[in-house]
Amino acid sequence: MVEKLGKSTYILKNKPSIVGYGSVVGIHEFEGPIGKEFDHFDSDCRFGEDSFEKAESRMQKIAMETALKRAKISENKIDLVFAGDLLNQCIGSTFCLRNTPIPFIGLYGACSTFTLSLALASITVNCNLTDYSMAITSSHFCSAERQYRFPLEYGSIRPQTSQRTTTGAGATVIGKGNTGIYVNAVSFGCIEDLGVTDANNMGAAMAPAAANTLKTYFQDTDTSVEDYDLIFTGDLGYIGTKLLYELLEMDRIDIRYRHNDCGLLIYDRNRQDVHSGGSGCGCSASVFNSFVINRLKNGEFKNILFMSTGALLSPTSTLQGETIPGIAHIVNVKSQTITPRQ
Repeated sequence: MVEKLGKSTYILKNKPSIVGYGSVVGIHEFEGPIGKEFDHFDSDCRFGEDSFEKAESRMQKIAMETALKRAKISENKIDLVFAGDLLNQCIGSTFCLRNTPIPFIGLYGACSTFTLSLALASITVNCNLTDYSMAITSSHFCSAERQYRFPLEYGSIRPQTSQRTTTGAGATVIGKGNTGIYVNAVSFGCIEDLGVTDANNMGAAMAPAAANTLKTYFQDTDTSVEDYDLIFTGDLGYIGTKLLYELLEMDRIDIRYRHNDCGLLIYDRNRQDVHSGGSGCGCSASVFNSFVINRLKNGEFKNILFMSTGALLSPTSTLQGETIPGIAHIVNVKSQTITPRQ
């Protein structure tokens, strides 16, 4: 059912399918280049709630309900949910799911959490541990600023290397049905730390992990850039993307012509004040569950790599002068007719 290749890559022989998906964003994201792709948006950054943290839980709930509706199943059919966010103790996910009858596995991989949760959900379905599993992640600009930097009321000025935390959430239901869109392989990355200490330049901190995970995946699978329609990174932004290209080119790997970054897709850097681009768990989650899946469905993409990246820092580690470790994970998603299970 699972074939391990090389150091950290697993081929999922039973082809777990994406049977439902949903995306939610804030007004800033809706006004970006791919705004019309998202299922829901709200001009109120609180989403009708009385705090930014509760708003984040509400976004997850809306994304989950949308994904279940597309899958045409009730929440009672979900055997496991893998969920996470950027808030301390993952309270965005906890409070979203506290009144649901779904066994919950909370995850934290910083901005890589969506790909991590999607990979684990796919493995459980592939190995017949579950019939349906769900992956949900979110982030919120206002809650992230309050936790990691300064409350918005403080009026701090962010440097040009910084990225805007995406207000967004995405949910994916993985099941055994033959939908034609399935997770073919997953690859888990190692922590990389090249000594970056600037918490306002997370793209630089995450790029080494992205480069190492991608190189390892190519080695494990004996594939190359040309084998994929497109390679997505989660939220490296402008600076992190440039660094990724430079790091890969040291190994004679050029992905420029088949790469896009969710942090650059979701905003217009020339028109919107986002500096180096977007970031956050909700960045890759919302883009994957809208823009990417829509193109897998219409046949524009047949074979993609989707890699979310995370900066594994906290306010405590930053104040103590620690460096910023990075992590990245990959899912290989294909779109084609598959043979139903016997």
